[in-house]
Amino acid sequence: MNKIHVVIFILLLMGTHSFAQTKMIWKAGISKTVITPDKPMWMAGYAARSTPATGTYHDLWAKAVVLEDQSGKQSVLVTADILGFPKKMADRIRQALREKYGWENSQIILNGSHTHSGPVLEEALYDIYPLDEEQLSLVKSYSRWLEATVVALIDEAKAAMEPARLSSANGVARFQVNRRNNSERDIVHQIELAGPNDHAVPVIKIESPQGDLLGIVFGYACHPTVLDHYSWSGDYPGFAQIELERMYPGTVALFFQGASGDQNPIPRRSLPLAKQYGKSLAAAVERVLDEEMKPLEATIHTAYTEIPLALAAPPSKAELTRMANEQSGYMQRWAERMLTEQTMGKTPLSSYPYPLQIWQLGDQRIFNMGGEVTVAYANELKAAYGQDSFVMAYSNDVMGYIPSEIILDEGGYEGYSSQMVYGLPSTWEKGIEQHILGAFDRLAEELGMVPARSAD
Repeated sequence: MNKIHVVIFILLLMGTHSFAQTKMIWKAGISKTVITPDKPMWMAGYAARSTPATGTYHDLWAKAVVLEDQSGKQSVLVTADILGFPKKMADRIRQALREKYGWENSQIILNGSHTHSGPVLEEALYDIYPLDEEQLSLVKSYSRWLEATVVALIDEAKAAMEPARLSSANGVARFQVNRRNNSERDIVHQIELAGPNDHAVPVIKIESPQGDLLGIVFGYACHPTVLDHYSWSGDYPGFAQIELERMYPGTVALFFQGASGDQNPIPRRSLPLAKQYGKSLAAAVERVLDEEMKPLEATIHTAYTEIPLALAAPPSKAELTRMANEQSGYMQRWAERMLTEQTMGKTPLSSYPYPLQIWQLGDQRIFNMGGEVTVAYANELKAAYGQDSFVMAYSNDVMGYIPSEIILDEGGYEGYSSQMVYGLPSTWEKGIEQHILGAFDRLAEELGMVPARSAD
């Protein structure tokens, strides 16, 4: 090979390398804003609270990251220290983004951390809170302000887009406990834990092409119910985000909630424990960031659907009358409302439009579900599509619990009485698990994904 051929060969190698590097360059914009109420509003998550909030442990935040791939396709993830985005609020936000940017629902994820130390939102949890007219007015005005704030937050993130690299990996944290299979009261005496769980800590690192850390997207599948106090906070996810932003100055940390419907932090009920779990989760993320992560090629593929999730036949008038006479609190209020609706001739819901969504960033698969999803769904999706898959729940709508078939048969809170908390007329119809997983398979097929169970 003469000198000219050598030079040409080197230039070809350089061009190939340059093209490969270019394929890894994204655009990313990140923003955040405080969403702590400025008035003493009622707090979401617990029916037993008896007064509005009286203090603040730390501010509540909404955060957004807008991504753009090499083809110019964009997507946005919003995370917020709230119980969850109610359907009507999510619909209005997504409609605003569709009109502004032409984004479809598949390109938008609205994820609530599910903190039980945030504000009550409009059109969510019908019977659980004893709200007077003043509180109802505050809830309405705050909810409309939050909608506008989220849209403005996304505008800000979109305007701030700059070249970036993305990489992903899973870490591990173990303070999550299956609450259906382990007694919180007796946990200190147990030498082993029972029940399914998912200890994964999914992480996406967003950095500049020069290697400066810009953002950290991370998740965990565990109820943020360490605290049942009267002070605003993001619970352990809030403390985890604070810790990561302290460890990495100038970086925005965004937490998303996983399939935590039957998973609790145990022990709990103290501020030091919330801080401990937050630091533990942050340490798990730190370890992932310090190790080698999988670089993600700058491609975005998204899919979205809403399936009619069938509801069982509602209780009879006699059963509702018995509940209204014998129960108290939210169960009594639910039974009384259902009786009134029956008397008025109102037809109860027979199904609910349930949202499912998939993102694929490079080769990182992210499965998204609405509602309080129990952990069996994450385990099934990972078994089918790879243990490195990410699973988000509490996304785009939180209409109730999504029990596995086993939990639906067993009943209890997640399988039965939680339906009343959310104001649904009855439990889900049997077959819910296969209905959801089958719909995910069809959605995944749109993106060329083949589940392991059908690969042969």
